[in-house]
Amino acid sequence: MTSPDDFDQPFPTGEANDAFAQYFTGQSYLAPLAGGSVPVSNVSFEPGCRNNWHVHHGSAGGGDQVLLCTAGSGWYQAEGEEPVSMVAGSVVRVPAGTKHWHGAKADAWFSHLAFITPGEGVSNEWLEPVTDEVYGQLSTNDGK
Repeated sequence: MTSPDDFDQPFPTGEANDAFAQYFTGQSYLAPLAGGSVPVSNVSFEPGCRNNWHVHHGSAGGGDQVLLCTAGSGWYQAEGEEPVSMVAGSVVRVPAGTKHWHGAKADAWFSHLAFITPGEGVSNEWLEPVTDEVYGQLSTNDGK
């Protein structure tokens, strides 16, 4: 599978995520699905693509991120915790203030719906890339 058009998923793949390319290793795609106080986007990752470590901030109930895998196979990992393998139907809640990353496995496309809970002071802080060494260990042992 070399093109996002070949990737079978229930939501649009969207356009190349060029606005945030500096925070990704590899190519990602973004399809905004709903706006308003809880915007929802479909984010698709080509095989091997992952985002940098990052933290969602917020208070008064805001800043939690929810990831709902809709297709493919990927990883989620919070700092200091074991990686979580995600497949269609997997759901991860990332509490505000948690340093984490997510992205596709080395040999699979990956898509998830992503949204952030509304609240006060909601923001995103992008950090360093996930190193090839760290990512390579995950992709060879399937997270075990």
